[in-house]
Amino acid sequence: MLLILCSACTPTANQTGTERLDSASATILSTQKYIVRQHMSLFNEGEKPPEKQNLWVALIHDIAPYQTVNSREISPNKYVLSTDEHGNQYAEFDLSNHAPGETINIDIEYEISVNEISYDLSTCEGNVINDFTQPELHIESANPQIISLAKTLSKRKNTVCEQVRAFYDYAGDELFYSFNQQPWGAQATFGLMGADCTEYASLVIALSRAESVPARYYEGLLYLEDKVEDIAQTEHAWLDVYLPGIGWVGMDPTLGRWPSNRDTNFAHYTPDHIIVTTGRNPSTLRGASYWSHLYWPGDATKIHVRDADWIIRKTDY
Repeated sequence: MLLILCSACTPTANQTGTERLDSASATILSTQKYIVRQHMSLFNEGEKPPEKQNLWVALIHDIAPYQTVNSREISPNKYVLSTDEHGNQYAEFDLSNHAPGETINIDIEYEISVNEISYDLSTCEGNVINDFTQPELHIESANPQIISLAKTLSKRKNTVCEQVRAFYDYAGDELFYSFNQQPWGAQATFGLMGADCTEYASLVIALSRAESVPARYYEGLLYLEDKVEDIAQTEHAWLDVYLPGIGWVGMDPTLGRWPSNRDTNFAHYTPDHIIVTTGRNPSTLRGASYWSHLYWPGDATKIHVRDADWIIRKTDY
C-alpha cells in the first residue's frame, strides 16, 4: 500500500452594499467573484495497473457567510461525493483501471462569490459556544507553554476581544515567516524553525482555546494578484474566533504580521480568501491538505501525481 499526501501552507470588489448578517455586529461590505480551476495529473510509470487506487479531492463549497459556490464542474464525471466530520465535501475517484504509461487528468472548475465582512467589536460581552475549545493534533492548547503564554497575554485585558487581539498581535510580532511546508503546529512556534501560515493560524487558535475561547481553522486559497509570494502562498491557512455578542469573526495573522496590515486582517474578512476545508486534521485527508491519494501495490505500480496546481481569476459578472 502506498499513501501519497499533499500538504499546504484585497482585491477590488465588484459589488458593494450594506447587507446585514445574522449578527448585528457583522456587515457584508462587498462581494468579489472568481473563476477557480484545479488541475491534477496522475501518471502510471509502473508495469501494471494498480489493484486499487483512490483519490480524494476536497471540494470548495458554500460556507456562510463567507462564500457561495455558484457553479462547479468536475471531470472525469465518475466520482462519489462524501462529507467528513467537519462538513467538508470531497469527490472520491476510483482510478483502479489505470494502465501503465497512462496519464489521468482531474479537472475541477468553480464560479465562486466571496464576501468582504467587517465586524463591530465595540460590544464584546455575552456567552460563547462550547465547541472548538479542545486541544487537538497541531493545536496544542493544553500544552503548559501555550497555557502560560495565553495567561500572560490575557493579563489586564478587559474583554475576550482584547484577549484575542493580544494573541493575534503576539503571532505577528514574534513569529518569523518561513514557508516550511511542514505540519508543525502551535507548539513548534516556540522553536527556531520559522513559521508559515499553518503555524500562525494554529498558534492563535491554541492560545484562544487555552482561554476557553472557541476558534477554528480554515485551509484554502489566497488570491495574490500581483503580490509576491513572500507575503504568503496561494495555498493558505487562517482562522476565525467566536467572540461574545458578535459571533464568528475572521482573521489572518499571517497577512497581519506587518504593522501596516495588522488592522486590515483582524476582525475583517477580506474577499481574497477562498475556503476549501475547515478543521486542522480532516480525517478524509489523512494528515494531508486539499487531496490525498492511496493505491496498491506500491512495489509493482508507480504512480506519480503531477501538475497539482490552481488557477484563480477575478471576474466582474
